[in-house]
Amino acid sequence: MASTLIADLTWYDFAERVKEDPIVFLPIGSVEQHGPHLPLATDTLLPLAVAQQVADRVGGLVAPPVAYGYKSQPKSGGGNHFPGTLSLDAGVLIGLVRNIVNELVRHGVRRIVLFDGHMENQWFLVEAADLALRDQAMLGRTDVRIVKLGYWEFITKATEKVLFPDGFPSWELEHAAVMETSVMLHIRPDLVREELIPDDPAADFPPYDIYPFDTRPIPPTGVLSSAKAASAAKGEAVLAQVVPDIADALIKAFEAPTS
Repeated sequence: MASTLIADLTWYDFAERVKEDPIVFLPIGSVEQHGPHLPLATDTLLPLAVAQQVADRVGGLVAPPVAYGYKSQPKSGGGNHFPGTLSLDAGVLIGLVRNIVNELVRHGVRRIVLFDGHMENQWFLVEAADLALRDQAMLGRTDVRIVKLGYWEFITKATEKVLFPDGFPSWELEHAAVMETSVMLHIRPDLVREELIPDDPAADFPPYDIYPFDTRPIPPTGVLSSAKAASAAKGEAVLAQVVPDIADALIKAFEAPTS
């Protein structure tokens, strides 16, 4: 079976595949601390793995990921002050994704998924998509469609109960905790330091922000709630549910009329 990874293809292969009007996935992650037990590339590895499985289902292609993302925020990622967290300014991320989208379209791609793995990226991906579509409209191309999604948004209430039988904290506080650790244990157990999985109490943030940010409510590990309940079986359950659901949703999204 031919690879779904664009980086593995020759240009001849790519040109032939584009003729089939494939859905092309662009995973966008980050280089961000994920506690003492997960690698800095977690937010890139996870969407890349999920995108590959979805692409297999829909006959799509996966572009090389954008490995850097917007600045880690204290309430959802622990914060940009943690060593090893290498982030982009908003304008840089917007320009980079806009440029990649325009390049894909230049080579004949018309169906693109911005496959986000880092919560802080989301509004900048909206701007990148908007500007790229404006660029294409100015060139007379009106047949380009872009879908933006975060794979975690497809996790159903039933799967949440599998992950969090004792109650769901919030996706913001789930940073480097049960879900991400579980999926990493399933797809890349070699990169998970199980003996260092933290059991921190959930961070307690006030309902406002002060700048410079007060880092005292952030657990010293950078993990915003306990990851002790993570398991490879839970990670497998997440992918078993979200992959077909994302595939079905994308088929509907790209087949739907534009107006």
